[in-house]
Amino acid sequence: MVKKQILPRLFIIIARLKIQLLALAAFFMQLPKKHRFIIFAFSGFSLFLMLLPSEKELTAQHTDNKGFQVGKRYQIAMPQNKNDSSTQENKSHIRTIEIPSLNDKAIIIKTDAAVNTVNSQQQKPMAWQTVKVRNGDSLARIFKRLGFSAQATYAVSTAKGKDSKLLRKMHVGDTLRIASNNNHHVVALEYPLSKTDTLYINLVGESFQSHKESKTVEIREGVAHGTIKSSFWNAGTAAALTDAQIINFANIFGWDIDFALDLRENDTFRLVFEKKYVEGEYIGTGNILSAEFVNQGDVFQAIRFTDNEYYTPDGKSMRKAFLRAPVNFKYISSNFKRKRFHPVQKRWKAHRGVDYAAKTGTPVVAAGNGKVTQSTYNKYNGNYVFIQHGNGIVTKYLHFSKRAVKKGQRVKQGQLIGNVGATGLAAGPHLHYEFLLNGVHRNPRTVKLPDAKPIAKKYKTAFTVLAKKRLQTLSSIKPY
Repeated sequence: MVKKQILPRLFIIIARLKIQLLALAAFFMQLPKKHRFIIFAFSGFSLFLMLLPSEKELTAQHTDNKGFQVGKRYQIAMPQNKNDSSTQENKSHIRTIEIPSLNDKAIIIKTDAAVNTVNSQQQKPMAWQTVKVRNGDSLARIFKRLGFSAQATYAVSTAKGKDSKLLRKMHVGDTLRIASNNNHHVVALEYPLSKTDTLYINLVGESFQSHKESKTVEIREGVAHGTIKSSFWNAGTAAALTDAQIINFANIFGWDIDFALDLRENDTFRLVFEKKYVEGEYIGTGNILSAEFVNQGDVFQAIRFTDNEYYTPDGKSMRKAFLRAPVNFKYISSNFKRKRFHPVQKRWKAHRGVDYAAKTGTPVVAAGNGKVTQSTYNKYNGNYVFIQHGNGIVTKYLHFSKRAVKKGQRVKQGQLIGNVGATGLAAGPHLHYEFLLNGVHRNPRTVKLPDAKPIAKKYKTAFTVLAKKRLQTLSSIKPY
């Protein structure tokens, strides 16, 4: 009976609500568009606010089942070994866990031993490999051999920074150290360039960056001395000089002394030179700071100045305007003579130069700065080069196996101009060298060579002080 009375009333209520909604809708549609838009926006915003979760609900969502909260650290006692009894050992089982915020990309777990970072972009290096550069190797070949991709090769070789270009100049026997992560992706590379310099390439973020680091070199002074018995080379070796030091010493005095012909038994030498150390470890010799050579009773001394040039104690340059001999030779096969029997033409004629016998292909350099006036071939001179210098001086070089300069080219002292050969009228491989002053042939071995520029006046005082100190060190070296 009750149900029969409720249902009609419910239908009546629904009908009335429907009529009211229709009337409300009709009223809403009669409103101006601006008012309807404001009512619609306010209703939508109110509905959005009603759907937002409360602060308590948010806290509950970001708290795990055990009650851990964002931004807090908790100490957790890890299971211990039954045999662990000491306080120190118990401490080693304590772990600190940091729960990150929603925006964090990594979970950091700190232990007493290390920090492990799990990140999708980069992982902790897992292994270093040392590789020796082989003949014909390039970075691409090395990476392929180690199983790294071509993309890795490109990324490393184009690392940010100018120093990455040094990877293009690898030499056979050099070593590389390469680090990769547990996904076998390259993350770092080390390339020792010398005993002092190392190239580093590291993955920083998503790209590689390069830089070069240099260790500080400590300079100490070393001394040496010797006496000529057979040759300067043997005497230098006996004095514990390196090959480079022997050559450099000869170059310093090469303007005044012919080390192939002028040396005599019991000639003496002594020198002060740099010894290099890195972190207390000896890594080799440096520049010769001062030197002395006594040749047939004549004393020659040289002091190195801050401009990297050598001068006599009174400030004159050790470097002359011309080299005495423009080639490393075995011996002089024919000297400068007014009359000589030509070995090919079989007749007597003047020999207006010096013949330096040497192996075919031996480099020949310009005796001084100048301009190439001729570089060609004829049946008498073979391949030859003429150079015009200042002050009316011309030098001539004959019988090259091949020429390295062209007519009109300017050359500097010591620059390669050709190679020893036996072209033209030559009985064997040698360099025929002539020296002309104002059109007159002079003996290249005895002609007086003009001096180079002396020490500048503004440095004269500083050089005098340095020279005095260097000479005192030289004189303190024990007698021969």
